Amino acid sequence: MANEENSPRSLTRVLGLFGAIARTADGMTLARLSAELESPKSSLLTLLRPLVSKGYLTHEGGAYRLGPAIFRLAADILSTRSFPKLIRPFMQQLVERSQESVYLAVIDKEARCVTYVEGIESTQPVRYKAPLGSPRPLYCSAAGRLLLAYADEDWRERYVRTVQLKPMTERTLTDRAALRKELEKIRKTGLAISIGEAVPGAAGLAAPVFDTDGKAAAALLIGAPVDRFERELPALRKLMKEVATQASGIFLGAPT
Repeated sequence: MANEENSPRSLTRVLGLFGAIARTADGMTLARLSAELESPKSSLLTLLRPLVSKGYLTHEGGAYRLGPAIFRLAADILSTRSFPKLIRPFMQQLVERSQESVYLAVIDKEARCVTYVEGIESTQPVRYKAPLGSPRPLYCSAAGRLLLAYADEDWRERYVRTVQLKPMTERTLTDRAALRKELEKIRKTGLAISIGEAVPGAAGLAAPVFDTDGKAAAALLIGAPVDRFERELPALRKLMKEVATQASGIFLGAPT
């Protein structure tokens, strides 16, 4: 028999709790919640206690109110829906200052790849170009390795242990120990570089955009032909660090 706390009915009650409390300015007592939701006080207490302990609700003066965790969750939901639109001005800045193509990439853990969800192409005749929705492997692309480096440790290690390190080009990194070392370097420097590993003749530099919880929600990527990329790499590193920090600031509350 399923545990009542984890039943669909209990989940519906949790949503009802949030809805009822959100509609009041001064919070709600247990008695009022019980009447509002037509649910026994004992059943509600079973749900309320863990929500308070996790910060989704607060309990002061006998009244339950929305807590900081639920506001962070709401902010994450809203920012996810408008994420590319919010980041686009920073992408435009990167394009204007680097004169290279810039993309926004997110990780797809189920498909074990990264996907480009937004992009602005360089106006140079010879340039890096990738269609939106285009997937890239995690282990050899700049955006892929960046988001792999910042993924949860258990998931990251499982991926590194089980992925087939198929050579995409003659320069693709295919050694697991070397990949782990590269991921550690990325976490220390905050930048990922791939030169001719995913696409012949193309190179990329990626940096994380952090969300309200300080997790890497996406990667900003500068893509360019290898010869131009290698020549401009020192300046591109500095530029990417600066702009990626500004982009994260809109979620973390830092000055931009």
